[in-house]
Amino acid sequence: MKSNKKNYLDNIPVRNESLTWDEEDGIVTIHRENKGLYNKFAQRFFGTPEVSHIALEELGSFVWQLIDGNRSIYQIGELVSEEFGQQAEPLYERLSKYFYSLNGTKFIHFKKG
Repeated sequence: MKSNKKNYLDNIPVRNESLTWDEEDGIVTIHRENKGLYNKFAQRFFGTPEVSHIALEELGSFVWQLIDGNRSIYQIGELVSEEFGQQAEPLYERLSKYFYSLNGTKFIHFKKG
């Protein structure tokens, strides 16, 4: 009997194309436009910004730049391991949580396979 379960590490992340980002000295900053009725209200009455700038830490920045719509989480993990070694451990547990978070905030989605 064939299993239909897919390993989470086989997922292929794709960046949200509506986001802009830049990189300086190895640190990625993602720029997210705050749209919608709630955000417009908050901007007008509470002075919240029209664009949020989210700076990723070193490992997150490295991972972000590896997201190309072709590499799986597992493949990205191999490259992270080569670059950071023990500093990235527990590697796949951390990566799984990181990608879960990126997906939850709509910074990425997973390619349908």
